[in-house]
Amino acid sequence: MIALDSQLHLPRCPHCNDEPPNLTEVARLETKDHSGQIHRKWKIYKCANCGGLVTAWAPDWDQQAVQIFPDAESPDDSIPARPRAYLFQAAESLHSPAGSVMLAASAVDAMLRLKGYKEGSLYSRIEQAKKDHLITAEMEQWAHEVRLDVNDQRHADGNFPLPSVEDAKRCINLAEVYAKIMFCLPAKVQSGIKEAGG
Repeated sequence: MIALDSQLHLPRCPHCNDEPPNLTEVARLETKDHSGQIHRKWKIYKCANCGGLVTAWAPDWDQQAVQIFPDAESPDDSIPARPRAYLFQAAESLHSPAGSVMLAASAVDAMLRLKGYKEGSLYSRIEQAKKDHLITAEMEQWAHEVRLDVNDQRHADGNFPLPSVEDAKRCINLAEVYAKIMFCLPAKVQSGIKEAGG
């Protein structure tokens, strides 16, 4: 558990993935719900690396945090091992955006291969997945709009601009949504069917 101290001891910053982060308290406040019954003590922390803010609350000062926003989540366990590892490494390497983009693309590639799409380029397999209704037309369009083409990064003689941290975040976001659609939601549906006794 993580205490609401003057430093928030997270394993990494949820904004820049700095590990371990230097999250220092910059403000505190108290809130109550409309009936005055639920009291929360909030602290706001700033990352010394990226300047991003993290908020956390507890019932009282210096107690264990009940919730932290944003939450630095690891990829869902329902995602198979290889794409999950690529997703985790893509998030961990945001400080090297070109590598992060390649890892996010590798995650999408691995997911498609696990679903039986093994022939052709990454984009042609994404297009086929859309035709087969594994993903939506909007998800295919999104893949074309982010800088997911790993060939751009591999060819040093090209005139392609290097991706930024924001480009890498967009690619990771795309890969995470693909993982949710292909693996996480089906796993939740199956779990729901089992719980309902189906």
